[in-house]
Amino acid sequence: MGQVQNKKPDAKKDDKHNQETEGLKKIDTYLRTIPTVTKKFKGRPQKKRSPTSAELLLDPKYSASKEGPFGLGPLVFPCLQRFNNIDCFMIFFIASVLIHGALFALADMILNLYHSLLTLSKRELYFMDFSGYIVSSLVAIFVAHFGGKGNRTKWIAAACILMAFGSILLGFPFSKYEIMKSGGQRVELCVEENKRRNIHCVTNSNPDRTKCICFFIIGQCLNGIAGMPIYILGKTFIFDHVPTRSAGFYLALGHSAHLMGYFLGIFGGMKNLSPPPKEKLSAVDSAKIHLLLQFGWWKTFLFVAAISFSVFLVLLCFPTSLPGAHKLKLAKRKEPPTFDKRLKDQKIQPRFKGFVFAIWYMLRNPLLMTQAMCKVSESFAFHTSLEFLPYHLQTQFSITPQIASMLTGLFVIPGGVIGHFLGGLIVDRLEMTNKNKLKFSLVTSVVSVALFLLIFFVECETTKFAGINEDYDGLGKLGNLTAGCNYHCACTTSLYSSVCGRDEKEYFSPCFAGCSATKVQQNEKTYYNCSCIKEGLTTSDADGHFIDATDGTCNSNCLTLPLFFAFYFSATVFSTMCSTPIILIILQSVPANFSSLGLGVTVAITKFTASVPEPALFGTASSVACKFWDINACGVREKCWIYNKTTLVYVFIGIWVSFKLFTALLNIYAIHIYDYVVKGKISDSKTTHVKASKAQKERRA
Repeated sequence: MGQVQNKKPDAKKDDKHNQETEGLKKIDTYLRTIPTVTKKFKGRPQKKRSPTSAELLLDPKYSASKEGPFGLGPLVFPCLQRFNNIDCFMIFFIASVLIHGALFALADMILNLYHSLLTLSKRELYFMDFSGYIVSSLVAIFVAHFGGKGNRTKWIAAACILMAFGSILLGFPFSKYEIMKSGGQRVELCVEENKRRNIHCVTNSNPDRTKCICFFIIGQCLNGIAGMPIYILGKTFIFDHVPTRSAGFYLALGHSAHLMGYFLGIFGGMKNLSPPPKEKLSAVDSAKIHLLLQFGWWKTFLFVAAISFSVFLVLLCFPTSLPGAHKLKLAKRKEPPTFDKRLKDQKIQPRFKGFVFAIWYMLRNPLLMTQAMCKVSESFAFHTSLEFLPYHLQTQFSITPQIASMLTGLFVIPGGVIGHFLGGLIVDRLEMTNKNKLKFSLVTSVVSVALFLLIFFVECETTKFAGINEDYDGLGKLGNLTAGCNYHCACTTSLYSSVCGRDEKEYFSPCFAGCSATKVQQNEKTYYNCSCIKEGLTTSDADGHFIDATDGTCNSNCLTLPLFFAFYFSATVFSTMCSTPIILIILQSVPANFSSLGLGVTVAITKFTASVPEPALFGTASSVACKFWDINACGVREKCWIYNKTTLVYVFIGIWVSFKLFTALLNIYAIHIYDYVVKGKISDSKTTHVKASKAQKERRA
């Protein structure tokens, strides 16, 4: 017992000694870390720039001590160093990508508002829609070149600040100018007063119209510039800090986050489209009603700006290289080369001439250029879905424009998210080589084309449409919505609001159906006394009045819509599965010191094609398939309301399939030349053929 009692004080002394030792270690860490960082901060003007990842690879004297701590300037705390890793960086990188995607979704929504409320011309609509893409294509290569030389995390943080300013600029007009006006959607009826309807050729008289357009374009440009450090420098930073075999999973997370952000932006902006309660509207001064209607948009953009600024503060704390980056780079140097053999030992020279030569090297790299064009064709196919699928649903399945747009977003965007993620996950788990990634892209492209072609056989019976494919029972002409029964109504084509008559025919609007009265019965609009509707079963409402037409399209009794979406969703998933492997091939087809520039050239090409050839192609295709245009009072053709069913199917499928087949052909060519480009050897099949021919010649001799 005495011995045990003697040991207890010793144990207490040991515990006390250990606590004192740990305390001294913590104090010593603070004493060593904070003064060192403070000293560096004071001598900041004389401090040399941090080495880039490419220079670290080439510098034999580099040591892990140059991998910086997690901290904001001189504020470096040991307790926060647990966040100084690639997993924590990924969380905030994904947050920045989500913000960027959400901003573009919100911008698209308010562009539609501006188009309907401010009467935008085609030129104004083009620059407002594609200004972000145009600026992105101009700055992508410069951001990749200069950002790749510096601290990439600081560049990404700066992009978050640009997004915050861009969000404020996009939302600012809603806090000051009158854009939205009170009042529900106008319903055009056929009444006697319509004889005196005055329709003049006038332009929009909103005095703040030009200011709203300028704020929108500047905000879009800032968002376009902000995307370049995120998508170029962010991906190369991730690739440099994870093993090659795991890069697919990390890049898949970051790559699919953009579409997820776009989906969240649409979801967040939908509530701003519904008007506030009537009680709130009645309690506000009539001169300030527009501010109440627009407050939701202003609040949404301020919320996005606040989140972007918060992410900026955290990203600012990450160093140029994370701990362990040097060992990982040395390990990657021992891997078999996967880039163009002509770029071995090449360096980017510091002057402008060297910069031009580096771009020339990228353009001459066949592996990089084939994958860059694959990204272009992938972008074209995806945007084709977003552009033409709503029109296809309207003409083929008799779905209203609002529901068609909603279904497009619900199936295409989630399909893209799943495809991006699955593609990266599969190549990551199977640890594919670059050549196998090319084969994977080829197979997924062919499968997506096969699935997409199946929708060609999914069709429904065409609904009768008065004036389009039906001539008002012989009283009118095809292609002309006006007939004797509605001539006195003086209807306009500027408001498309289809109704279904009791004669199972669809009409462009209640006015063209000759309807003179309307009610709301059980949340559904009904129309009465329609002069053009004389046949069909009559039903009465709760008041005993006979209903002639109801709001919306006629039921086509089509049961194949679920099958159509099953094929389309599957085709979208397989179509986008090649996206992440393409990014990996681009990063691995150039040396480490060229990775940012290679990705910058790819993004510049993709953004340029999305802003110049793509709108021209889609505009021409829409004109070819259009059957009925809206021609305003000034005689200007503005919008296509109704499309030719057969022509639209061929145009839609033709464009989509052509670009996916182009992707397949590019990958076939890349597989064919891969061994020669990387190793300087011809492919195995050619080698076997050459050896066989030589053996044959020797036998003959």
